[in-house]
Amino acid sequence: MKISIITPSFNQETFIEETIRSVQEQNHDDIEHIVVDGGSTDGTLAVLQRSSRLRWISEKDSGQSEAINKGFRMATGEIVAWLNSDDWYEKNVLGDVARYFADHPDCMILYGDVTYVDKGGKRLYTIAGGTLSYDRLVASPDSVRQPSTFWRRHLITEHGGVDQSLHLVMDLDLFLRIGRGHRFHYLPRNISYYRCYDENKSLSLGRLQVEEIYRVLRKNSVRFTPRTLRWLGTKYLLTFRPVKRLHEMLRGARGQEVFIP
Repeated sequence: MKISIITPSFNQETFIEETIRSVQEQNHDDIEHIVVDGGSTDGTLAVLQRSSRLRWISEKDSGQSEAINKGFRMATGEIVAWLNSDDWYEKNVLGDVARYFADHPDCMILYGDVTYVDKGGKRLYTIAGGTLSYDRLVASPDSVRQPSTFWRRHLITEHGGVDQSLHLVMDLDLFLRIGRGHRFHYLPRNISYYRCYDENKSLSLGRLQVEEIYRVLRKNSVRFTPRTLRWLGTKYLLTFRPVKRLHEMLRGARGQEVFIP
């Protein structure tokens, strides 16, 4: 069972080699890794040129969403996923992913655990457990586990690729469209490592992220319950630095692990 991994990239010389290595050193032979680069001006192209068993293109684009859709069109595997150029896969995990799809013909979309790390790769925390569903995504859009999610390629034809007008939550939009008609299956193990740091766009553009989430929920005709509205309101308030600092202080005083997406 062939797995196609799409990696959108732009000026990620620092991290992309680790991303590529994590795909190439998997315990599954039939992997197609496609890197769609947006015309990097750093050393990214040198890394791509010296990487074997890699399909890649480099040309200007409108951003990550366009790059992902280009990769989807290039993909030939039965199973598809995208892995950003600063994230990486757990060792020996794609073999388990392929076996699960082979053993469960009814599985259209599969996810596992994801571990958040800092810029240097130090572990922060893990999001684990089989709790993901369409209703969960609606109630808590941050529950998306994009780098640890795989789906059958025909769903791209059925539901379309990612919305290129979105820059931060195109994964949420895609998974809502898929999840409306298909159950999320869960593989109980860590699948990927997601890097969190100040330059990461989903962290630095928090207010735009909330606005895009609101647009996506409306686009998918989601009914706004009090819980959803409270979640959106809290998320928006936390984009203001004084509120975020106060929240972190209160959580830290209670001895809780602190991370605000």
